[in-house]
Amino acid sequence: MSTIAHPTTDGTIPHLTPELWEEATRAIVAKALSELAHERVLEPRREQDGRYAVASDDGEVIYRFAARVRALEHWQIDRASLVRERRDGEELPLDALELVLDLASTLGLEGERLGIYLEEIASTTSALAYKLLVSVPADELAAADFQTIETRLTEGHPCFIANSGRLGFSAADYARYAPEAAQPVRLVWVAAHRSNAAFHTGEGLSYDELLEGELGAGAVERFARMLTDQGLDPDDYLLIPVHPWQWTERLAVTFAADVAQRRLVLLGAGDDGYLAQQSIRTFFNVDDPAKHYVKTALSVVNMGFVRGLSAKYMAGTPAINDWVAELVEGDPVLRDARFSVLRERAAVGYRPPRYSEVNDPNAPYPKMLAALWRETPAARLAPGERTATMASLLHVDRDGASLAAALIARSGLSAEAWVRQYLGAYLTPLLHCYFAHDLVFMPHGENLILVLEDDAVKRVFMKDIGEEIVLMDPARELPPEVERIRAEVPDELKPLSLLTDVVDCFFRFLAPILDEAGALAEDRFWALVRECVTDYARTAAPDPARVERELLCERFALSCLNRLQLRNSRQMVDLQDPAGSLQIHGTLPNPLARA
Repeated sequence: MSTIAHPTTDGTIPHLTPELWEEATRAIVAKALSELAHERVLEPRREQDGRYAVASDDGEVIYRFAARVRALEHWQIDRASLVRERRDGEELPLDALELVLDLASTLGLEGERLGIYLEEIASTTSALAYKLLVSVPADELAAADFQTIETRLTEGHPCFIANSGRLGFSAADYARYAPEAAQPVRLVWVAAHRSNAAFHTGEGLSYDELLEGELGAGAVERFARMLTDQGLDPDDYLLIPVHPWQWTERLAVTFAADVAQRRLVLLGAGDDGYLAQQSIRTFFNVDDPAKHYVKTALSVVNMGFVRGLSAKYMAGTPAINDWVAELVEGDPVLRDARFSVLRERAAVGYRPPRYSEVNDPNAPYPKMLAALWRETPAARLAPGERTATMASLLHVDRDGASLAAALIARSGLSAEAWVRQYLGAYLTPLLHCYFAHDLVFMPHGENLILVLEDDAVKRVFMKDIGEEIVLMDPARELPPEVERIRAEVPDELKPLSLLTDVVDCFFRFLAPILDEAGALAEDRFWALVRECVTDYARTAAPDPARVERELLCERFALSCLNRLQLRNSRQMVDLQDPAGSLQIHGTLPNPLARA
């Protein structure tokens, strides 16, 4: 692994150099122009020399670039060709923030929203500069372990331009807590009085069993003594793991009265070291990988949300996970694909008494102190298996080399055989959950963990179940505590759970990457995806005609993620009505449509 660079004691920051900043800026500007053109916020004009041009709002600044427009109106921009110049031809330096300002009216940004978005772009560019500094060649990363891969990915979410905002972190916080900083963190533990806290667990697990398994008997006893030494009864409290930043920056300030009156009692750090995952508020136990992931509340603004964790939602999370796991394990098609979920086994949340009077569904206070424990894949691997986040398939190193192509080369399989195996493990289960159960996940790269054997995808784990699944069947009986996953979605929008989330937001990027690497032609990739869909329709779909009608259609609605973030950077989606939040702008030609 590359040497980690940290801010020095005099406040200098090693990755903020002119060279790294220029490289990161060029990448961000290219991505911004590409995604805004894809979402039809911008309409690049073809020039006589074959290049494309985009003008600023006032027409005084022009961005020119060479690009290839691929399937799904994906703009693959040649970064080296990018220039910014005045109308009179005077060349100007590329600057991601200046791009936002040049297009502020087009982007619908003004006032506070403009300032916040500029901050997120600045932070995202800085994060990319850091990732470039500690970059690992793709062929090395393809051979690396799970956590090395997790901490060395160059790209965040492939669609979102401002995908590493993390507003609230200082430069020192970034070096301690950002996933790419790869610094083990010891979580802080807080005792929360049961009058305002609640713990919920899945089947076969108790509060005491969880605590002893995660903390160890010695730490549990130590924390109990800390409470009794203050004249408090440990039985009156529930223990909650907290992100260290969350305690010092938010809880100790916003909930100061609760701390003073001993409704919240700081107990100190646990003994184990954890690494932040790509989702930033989820931690992997590096001292004992067989222990659970821990997901904590983190009140920073990142990619369209304040990353809190709802105490209310925590109440039903273990039951929802048990219900989904039972459904998955009981379905023969999913069982044959060896598809499985990483259950969120237990959850705890604190309801701040004074802030309960704030009558605002988007208020941050009920989401400031909560945590959940999720199963780890490490305990469920057979000899010869290893794991990698699916987001790694989109990783391209500084020299343009693809990690996915490196895995294919290492596997000894043909690219077609490798991709078929991957689609069978990933796409087929998603198709079946949708068509057989009206159940959809949030199947983006960070939420999927690939199980690799001999560098090929053998099976997958799906995670982030409690907050990010939707049941679209209005009639299916559900236990009361699971009912919240049901949502009314118009029929015409239902297929977007696959066409947007998988086809447009993941495969749209993977296909050109494999093509550019010389591993698999783009047209052939789409033919293999279509083959996977038609094979499922023929062999396992309850209604083959529905598969054809909904997924092999000529066009589908263009759902725009950056438009959501530009509209509201703090709460871009109403989780109670996700379909109602969509920003639809026209349709896209479907590469899965029959030739």
